[in-house]
Formats: sequence, structure tokens, C-alpha cells
Amino acid sequence: MRTLATISLWLTPTLALAAEGKDSPIPTLQEGLVTSIAAVTVFLISATVLGTVVWPKILKGLKDRESKIRESIEAAEAAQAQAKAQLEQYNKALADARAEAQRMLETARQQQMAQAAEMKAKADVELGQMKAKVLADIEAAKKQALADVYSAAASIATQVASKVLEREVGTPDNLRLAQEAVSSLTSRN
Repeated sequence: MRTLATISLWLTPTLALAAEGKDSPIPTLQEGLVTSIAAVTVFLISATVLGTVVWPKILKGLKDRESKIRESIEAAEAAQAQAKAQLEQYNKALADARAEAQRMLETARQQQMAQAAEMKAKADVELGQMKAKVLADIEAAKKQALADVYSAAASIATQVASKVLEREVGTPDNLRLAQEAVSSLTSRN
């Protein structure tokens, strides 16, 4: 279709000059018809050869290039998706590691608190035992001191009584008087 339009545009000025009958360097319709047919034939042969031999190779090359570009894009998208998946996996592993570290710190903190509470309880028990022992020792020392005081008081009372009676009181009397004195002093406390 385009070929006919080109031929008609080329033939229009030629036909106009031929109708006027002027001599011009442009050939007449009869002279130009052979040239035109030859040109159209060469064009058609060239278009046929180009269309059957050259264009398929060019199209094949373009399709190969397109497929390579498409494969490159797909490979890049796959690599990007893989990198994104690896990044997500890394971030998840990092979050898991942080959570595990936090759990370990919390466990250690709880163990320290339990150990501190245990040590405090043990120290409190030991302190209570020491306090009880000291109080028992004080009580024993108090009783011993009171017994010594009572004994000394009984001895003094016996000596005073023997001087008062001016006679010597015997051992059985001493013992009985000492026990009575101790009893009376103990009953006062």
C-alpha cells in the first residue's frame, strides 16, 4: 500500500510535464514505466529477501536479547527475594538471640536473688543459733553466778550464825542452813 503511494507521488509530476508536452529531463510516461517497473520489482525482491532472510534473524536476535534481559531480571528478582528472605532469617535469628540473652540474664538475676535470699536465711538461722547460744551461756553464767552468790551468802550466814550462837555449827547443820538460805533467796527472785 505504501509502495503504491510512493509510486503515485513520483509519477504525478512526471505525468503533468508529459501532458504539457515540454521537454524535460524527466522521462515520459512510457520511458519511465520500464524504470518504474524495474524499481518496483527490485523493491519487491529486496523486501521479500529482507522479510524472509534478514528480518527473521534480526527478530530472533531481538527475541534472544529480550529473553536474556527477562532472565536477568528474573534472576535479579530471585536474588533480591533470596536476599530479603536471608535478611528476615538473620533478623529473626538476631531477635531470638536477643530474647535468649534476655532470658539468660533474667535467669541469672533470679538465681542471684534466690542465692542471696538463701544466704540471708542461712545467716539469720546462724545468727539466731548464735544468739540462742549466747543467751543460754548468759543464763548459765547468771545461774552459776547466783549459785555462787547464794553459796557465798550461805557461808557468810553460817559464819554469822555461828558467831551469834558462839558455838560451831556442824556440817549437817551447815548443809541444812545453806539449803534453806538458797531456797529463800531463790524464792525471792
